[in-house]
Amino acid sequence: MVDDNIDPRIDQWYWEPKSDRTFTVIDYDDDEGVIEIQYFDGDVNELDMDEWQELAPEETEQPEDWTGPIDKLERDDLGYDEV
Repeated sequence: MVDDNIDPRIDQWYWEPKSDRTFTVIDYDDDEGVIEIQYFDGDVNELDMDEWQELAPEETEQPEDWTGPIDKLERDDLGYDEV
């Protein structure tokens, strides 16, 4: 039997097939088995390992505009040149 479970990694982006949403892991306490995630739209959720496995997350690339969940970010904060 192959174990398809993916371990959570901080700053890794994942796709949740059931909701078709992307999120990143912002904190993971292996000792407590608690994972804190933030969806691209800014919603934050805390999961235990059973809930994590129920999500059946798949690793994905960081969104091109990864600033979605960040509040009050100015263009200068990104290091972009003025156009």
